[in-house]
Amino acid sequence: MNELSDLKNPSKVQDMFARIAPRYDLMNRIMTGWQDQSWREFTIQKTELDDQDLLLDLGSGTGDLAGEALRQHPEIDLVAVDFTLPMMHVGQDRYPEEEFNWTAGDSLQLPFPDNTFNAVVSGFLLRNLADLHQGLIEQYRILKPGGKFVSLDTTQPPNNLLSPLITFYLHSIIPLLGKMITGQEDAYRYLPSSTDSFLRAEELTAHLAAAGFRKIMYRRFMFGMIAVHWGEK
Repeated sequence: MNELSDLKNPSKVQDMFARIAPRYDLMNRIMTGWQDQSWREFTIQKTELDDQDLLLDLGSGTGDLAGEALRQHPEIDLVAVDFTLPMMHVGQDRYPEEEFNWTAGDSLQLPFPDNTFNAVVSGFLLRNLADLHQGLIEQYRILKPGGKFVSLDTTQPPNNLLSPLITFYLHSIIPLLGKMITGQEDAYRYLPSSTDSFLRAEELTAHLAAAGFRKIMYRRFMFGMIAVHWGEK
């Protein structure tokens, strides 16, 4: 098992996110220049939710994406799932009045019946999964026919003139910011390493198709380092 595969061991991923939970959202804002909020807005728009629809926010963490869903669609029903309790505790403190149904769960074995949700969204989840195909199969399973899948995640940026600057930012600036803001430099060395080893945006579309999704599209952000993918069951 190589170093990155070892880090993607579920218990180690869980421990890492537990350690950075108190400053997780602040770090996201700073290292993206506050752009992450607009990416979440775009992600929720792609769900095309109607009032009374049931949404699953998978790997919800502190609830940023779920909060954006309720901002756009106050009448939906929402289930927020994560397997790191300290992350969910931060979210529960932040959204005490929101109608979040918080649930502890494993993305590779979701505790829901087939054909339950109108849409499933995730933010920065897929590249952390120990078994990507199984994770996608589970999301397909719990969606109703015609249900929407939308994911927001990092991706390998295209090679161009900016590539050296992007590499320097990912591998030098982000770990330094992580050390200064969270005191957890190792967690923010994992982020660029996991991005480097993850699929390119166009490659992920093939995996979505293999899991059964159709009408698959994606859009890149932040010089190609971020991608939102969407598809339909």
